[in-house]
Amino acid sequence: MLVNTYSKRVFNLAYQFVGSYQEAEDLTQDIFLKLYGALHRYDFEKNFTAWLLTMAKNHLIDTYRKTKWEKAHRDEFDEQFAAPEAGRGPESGLMQEADRKLVWEGLNRLAPETRMAVILRDIQEKRYEEVAEILDLPLGTVKSRINRGRLQLAKILKDRKEDAYDL
Repeated sequence: MLVNTYSKRVFNLAYQFVGSYQEAEDLTQDIFLKLYGALHRYDFEKNFTAWLLTMAKNHLIDTYRKTKWEKAHRDEFDEQFAAPEAGRGPESGLMQEADRKLVWEGLNRLAPETRMAVILRDIQEKRYEEVAEILDLPLGTVKSRINRGRLQLAKILKDRKEDAYDL
């Protein structure tokens, strides 16, 4: 029942963190195995969704630190993210795909903790309070991480675009 209820959320978080469909599937499975082993520690006073997403976030960051797999997979995209918008020409689709790749490369250059905060807020569109609960951080820390991440991402993207024009 838990897998049926929460697998899409966990998968989406994993996918947005790694950018690879297959890796996200594997990580989702790992997270639910970890959840099964940790259910006895769950405090029924707390929000289950936040507890699960916190566990998922920690697993994703730990996996990143241990394996550094993301560098090998940063250019892989699911069809959902690479598909051009309906009603637009092929040039528009190519530009959108290039922009997505550029943003993904920029996200991959952020520290894992900063990237997770930016993904939760700007990609998953969670409220700051939800991000703070998931990351188990004070609200002010979350806001500063997101702001710092956005600024770093903007600088990375600006530098990449300038490099492209220099060619």
